[in-house]
Amino acid sequence: MSSAAQPCDEATPVVSAFYDRFPYPGDPLQDGPPPGYNWRWCVDMAYAVCTGSVVRKCAGSEPLKILDAGCGTGVSTDYLAHLNPGAEILAVDISRGALEVARERLQRSGGNDQAHVRIENQSLLELEDEGQFDYINSVGALHHLRQPEAGLKALASRLKPGALLHLFLYAEAGRWEIHRIQRFLSSLGVGTDEQDLRLARQLFAILPEDNRLRLNHEQRWAIDCVADVNFADMYLHPQETSYNLERLFAFVASADLEFVGFSNPKVWDPVRLLQGELLEMALALPQRQQWQLMEELDPDISHFEFFLSKGPQAPLGWTDDKELLAATGKLSICLWGWPGQSLLDFEMAPLELSVEQVELLKAIEAAPDTPLGCLPLCWDSKRISSLARDLQRRQVLLLSPGNVPST
Repeated sequence: MSSAAQPCDEATPVVSAFYDRFPYPGDPLQDGPPPGYNWRWCVDMAYAVCTGSVVRKCAGSEPLKILDAGCGTGVSTDYLAHLNPGAEILAVDISRGALEVARERLQRSGGNDQAHVRIENQSLLELEDEGQFDYINSVGALHHLRQPEAGLKALASRLKPGALLHLFLYAEAGRWEIHRIQRFLSSLGVGTDEQDLRLARQLFAILPEDNRLRLNHEQRWAIDCVADVNFADMYLHPQETSYNLERLFAFVASADLEFVGFSNPKVWDPVRLLQGELLEMALALPQRQQWQLMEELDPDISHFEFFLSKGPQAPLGWTDDKELLAATGKLSICLWGWPGQSLLDFEMAPLELSVEQVELLKAIEAAPDTPLGCLPLCWDSKRISSLARDLQRRQVLLLSPGNVPST
């Protein structure tokens, strides 16, 4: 059932109309696969980072089921298709205009040839008939509902037990200047048509050059806002909610979900901003208090991106050699430069492999589904486990548990 026909969130009609006028995001269409990779949209990588293991699938099982909830113009859907070949992907959005762009994007990129993709004009609140999913991605959708809690509960109901949900929500600390502009424009009755867009852009041209709001825009957002659709989404959106950490965790608890971790953990690491005695004091605190310190110290954090799960996770540490040698491995799809020793890793950071590590990875590629301890390598088990453990730690090698021989 189309959400346009029977909206189940008060903001749906106005938000749908807004995105019909300004299909978002405004990333250009292109022929061929999307540039690079975003590991958060590769399900194997997401599970490996969050749990230490890729999704366990038995032979003959159904394809991976992925939901892209609030897909907009299909940027995330395109990556999901190319990074999860063979998956069944349902991409939904309330804007028909945005979905027209999404369909063209997937057609031109070849995403439809990589995965089975359905793009539907539906609300994420209306998916009861779609069953449950192995992975749900929802970037920038829930904070545009009048009742975000209802949206989160709806997504939670679509998760399989133990499955992951990746979310992106606005953080109020890093958007306070944006909120001031929004309130100013709203007070003058500036809406969401082309004339309103012109007036909003005019504001930044007439504010004094040393005005803090103008400086913030020019230094942080001007490049992102070159496209009118991106500018409108930032300053003219008719419905949005922002969070701080305290409200974020209350939001997660409202749907009885488990917080697994941030998908940009380096942003929340005190090492990024502190050193010496103050760093030692910060690292002695519980993790959530460390995050609160970072929220206080960095007012430029403009969003939260994080993983949730349905039920607690018990991450595998791969400290036991027998478990490691019984596991099967696969190379991360999020590597640039393979095969070779000099790569870019899943975060696009330089990565140098040893000759032995390259040899191990090639052996794994040549013998898929073979336990690491049974690979045709003339090495002792200690050598294999040491190399594999380092590659797993760096998310180059993704592991699935095997049957540990009884002793």
